[in-house]
Amino acid sequence: MDSQQALSIIIAIIASAFFSGVEMAFVSANKLYFELQAKQGVITGQIISNYLKNPSKFIGTMLIGNTLSLVAYGIFMEGYLHHEIEAYLPISGIAAGLIASFIGTIIILATSEFTPKSIFLLNPDGFLEVLAIPILIIYTLMYPLVWAIVGLSKWFINNVLRLEYSEERPAFGLTDLNNYLQNLNRKISTEEEAEVDTKIFNNALEFKQVRVRDCMIPRTDIVGVDIEGGIEELKKVFVESGHSRVLIYKETMEDVLGYCHSLALFKKPKEIQSILTPIPIVPEAMPAKDLLFRFSKEHKSLALVVDEFGSTAGLVSMEDVMEQIFGEIEDEYDDNENLTEKRIEEKTYLLSARLEIDYLNDKYDWNLPEGDYDTLGGMIISINEDIPEINETIILHPFNFQIIEMTDARIDIVKLMIIGDIEKKSESFTMKH
Repeated sequence: MDSQQALSIIIAIIASAFFSGVEMAFVSANKLYFELQAKQGVITGQIISNYLKNPSKFIGTMLIGNTLSLVAYGIFMEGYLHHEIEAYLPISGIAAGLIASFIGTIIILATSEFTPKSIFLLNPDGFLEVLAIPILIIYTLMYPLVWAIVGLSKWFINNVLRLEYSEERPAFGLTDLNNYLQNLNRKISTEEEAEVDTKIFNNALEFKQVRVRDCMIPRTDIVGVDIEGGIEELKKVFVESGHSRVLIYKETMEDVLGYCHSLALFKKPKEIQSILTPIPIVPEAMPAKDLLFRFSKEHKSLALVVDEFGSTAGLVSMEDVMEQIFGEIEDEYDDNENLTEKRIEEKTYLLSARLEIDYLNDKYDWNLPEGDYDTLGGMIISINEDIPEINETIILHPFNFQIIEMTDARIDIVKLMIIGDIEKKSESFTMKH
């Protein structure tokens, strides 16, 4: 083999490996990542983002480039192997050609297909960023040939096969979003702003699994007025609660008629019925995304939540649903300023039972167990499997929960004491003092 023939074979193998690897990286690339890079003005992001919007010509360039490389490899490699086989083995003609083709195929598959595709698949976004400029040069040089071949292919698909050809597709999907978040966490996990953005993205991903029961205000916290109470009673409740909207019911909360807005009082109504606004009723098992769509479609912002038996379970507002994505949004039903949250000793806290488990875990990193409840009080009742009494202590290692205040069957204030390693978990049991 002379040096020129060897160089030609090596160049053909490298070129084929390049086109194969880039093609694999392109189809595996995170579209969201490059779209964001393009929006930020990064040149490599702009180049790759443009290809992702017009994939047929890019894929066509890689396929044509790879095909030309394989043809060149076949010509040079087959001639060399055929000559060597005839020189060292007692065979010639077709047999030598078949053996040369087999050996040449094994070499090209190993060096230009399996190996480069496996390597490029390890970090497709990174390889595309590094090779963006060389890819642009090759794409530009091959564009006339690619344009002609891709155009011919589209014509054949549309006119001969009678199939509709379209490159319209979503810019990116949930997989791209999830992969982007994982990469973001690895790169900038220490930046607080990135953590907020990541949390919002994660909430958006999980939003389709959220039910109305997960974001509603429980029945015990609903402020309402009996329709027979009259306008004066309604005014009093507005003043005492500080809410702009109050539910109106007949006799009990099981028969909710609607709600009244505080602004309606400026009309100087004589009876509640004249300013009553109907309220939509939704089941607690309804997906939150469906409720959000219904709020938008019907121009509503408040709904009554009922359980499987049709009993009033709670109240849900537009803000409550949006909080599932964007985090805490202050509204009139958020009474956080009046919720007890006080550290009285190094590992002892006085807490309102209405504080949410997610909030406590995020703020104190306590790893309190999650379940079919939202608040600290709900968790205590769940693990105790009964309504506790004042001064009763519920132990869930490494925590002691002592009930300090209660209103009827509702837990109001809890003293939380940490008595061990928070990472440890064990079965709970109750003790009375």
